Amino acid sequence: MTPRMTDYFKRAEAGFKPLFVLETALRAGPLQATLLHLIKLRANQISACAYCIHLHTSETLKDGEAPLHLHMLVAWRESPMYSPRERAALAWTEALTLVTQTGAPEADWEAVKAEFNEDERAWLSMAVAAINMWNRVQVGFRAAHPTELPHAA
Repeated sequence: MTPRMTDYFKRAEAGFKPLFVLETALRAGPLQATLLHLIKLRANQISACAYCIHLHTSETLKDGEAPLHLHMLVAWRESPMYSPRERAALAWTEALTLVTQTGAPEADWEAVKAEFNEDERAWLSMAVAAINMWNRVQVGFRAAHPTELPHAA
């Protein structure tokens, strides 16, 4: 895949700076890092963002996530490896990533309400929105990814 642009961060720097601030806020927010990684990776898979899949897989492995937990993510509904909290977050991630198809179903929201407090719900939705924005930018510009993963921690 040939990148369409490689200098878009520089050309739209004033627009990207707040996105990096948002990422910092998400990491400092109430959601666990491991959960944020799963949210990002699931949205990346749905959006087929190769650059983001590579980036977030690398970060997740570096942070000590079990490789099998990542391998099974694409089939999380069929795997017993995911907790009710993770399942609620992943369903909400899918619902918002595919919002034109799903309409953000009440059943998915009810699962979120059962597992997350009000602050966490707000941050969860922000995390999904943020990764979807990044996916659209990177897919749109055909961002190239490295061909190797760093070694896991």
